[in-house]
This record gives sequence, C-alpha cells and structure tokens, in this order.
Amino acid sequence: MENTFSRTELLLGREGMERLSRSRVAVFGIGGVGGYVVEALARSGVGALDLIDSDRVSLSNLNRQILATVKTLGRCKVDAARERVADINPQAQVRTYPIFYGPETADQFDFSQYDYVVDAIDTVTGKIDLAVRALGQGVPIISSMGAGNKLDASALEVADLAETSVCPLARVMRRELKRRGIRHLKVVYSKEPPMKPLDNPSEDLLDDSSGVRPAKSPREGTQRRQTPGSLAFVPAVAGMILAGEVVRDLAGFSRKESP
Repeated sequence: MENTFSRTELLLGREGMERLSRSRVAVFGIGGVGGYVVEALARSGVGALDLIDSDRVSLSNLNRQILATVKTLGRCKVDAARERVADINPQAQVRTYPIFYGPETADQFDFSQYDYVVDAIDTVTGKIDLAVRALGQGVPIISSMGAGNKLDASALEVADLAETSVCPLARVMRRELKRRGIRHLKVVYSKEPPMKPLDNPSEDLLDDSSGVRPAKSPREGTQRRQTPGSLAFVPAVAGMILAGEVVRDLAGFSRKESP
C-alpha cells in the first residue's frame, strides 16, 4: 500500500524506515544550510526533530533559504520550520528553541537524548562547543564548514576534519578541537578557495573569509566585518549532503554500503 515514504522504503527497507521514525535529530542553525537539512530529514521520515535558531526570516534570506518567503518575513525561523515539517509529515514531533546557541546557553540542552546532531550554525565558538558536547556524550555529529563566498556546489564533499584542506573554517576547527583532545569530526566542506566578496558594507558581523562569524559572538560585541556572498545552490547542496549522511547513518548504511 502506498504511503508517504513508500519510495524511501524501496531503498532503505522497512527496518531502515523504522530506525528513522524512532530517531530524534537536533538541527542547530535553520538558515541557508540548516533549512535544507530540516526539509530533507522531514521528507525522509525522521520521527522527531529539535530545531534551534534565534533568528527571524529577513529580506536578505530570500535568495537562498528554503524557509524564507514573502509570507514568512519577520517570523521566527524555527516557527516557520515547524509549520513546514507539519505540512510534510504531520506525524513528526517537532520541538523548537528560539535560542542563540553558544557555551552560555548550551546547558539548556540534554545531548544524551539525541540520536544525531547537525551543526549548521555560524559561530566558531558555538561549533566547537557543539562538537565537544555531542562527542562527549557519544552522540554522532556532522558539522557544516563555510558555505559562504563559494560558487561551485560540486566541490562539496564529506570528510573527516583531520583530512580537510583549503577551507579557512576547517583549519580553525582542527586547531581548536585538537587543543580539546578531539581529532576526528565528520564534516561537509569544500576545497574551493573562498572568493573575496565585492565591497558591500553590512551590519552583519561575519568573517569575510569563511562565511562564519568570528569566535566572539556578535551578541557580545565585535568589530564589524564584511558579509559573505551566498547564492541559492551552495548552501542548499551542503544541507542536502548533511541530511543524506544523517539518514544513511541512522538507517544503518555506511557510505561504502549499498542498500
């Protein structure tokens, strides 16, 4: 009998679908990358999603974020995401947290309840903290490296952080996690050298080489820096790759195996 996930079950099998339906995945960051992660996980039958992001949909999000439409402008991203998930899979349990994630708010989350964590946030301190806490609890985590200032979506790949090169954010993450005794982390990154964006001053406080906010949170005050350029396809592909890894891992298929 046909159902929402009939086509998915043809590839993952009934057992794989049951594993997905029993899984709880936390997606930290529901922007250009994370929005597509949520979309793909909802369409893959993941049973429970925790969505964490403090931002609201803005006009500059319309060019690349799947949750951003004229109708969602001004709304909390997590609220827009929850409604979209409900329209795709009403059976999915969704918990939303309109919270800016960082070391100062991390204690609000019990990582032991998650079957998988997706890091799609844009602050270095937050990304490091997520990796330390998730891995410390033995929870699988996959992290998105810089997607800003990139044009070639085909250059994105899955790798261990220790094996990455070129990406400025991955270099910082390797150094900082090594100091904390962590040498391995699954990431999605690109060897494409980041472009230098054209002059376009902005109030957004982002790192102009990696497309990621500097280590000190903008909520704590930082020097203004140039906003990275970003198009519709690179963040979208990064998000889909992240979600694909989560689905394969949760359903029981390694990258070298075929369903």
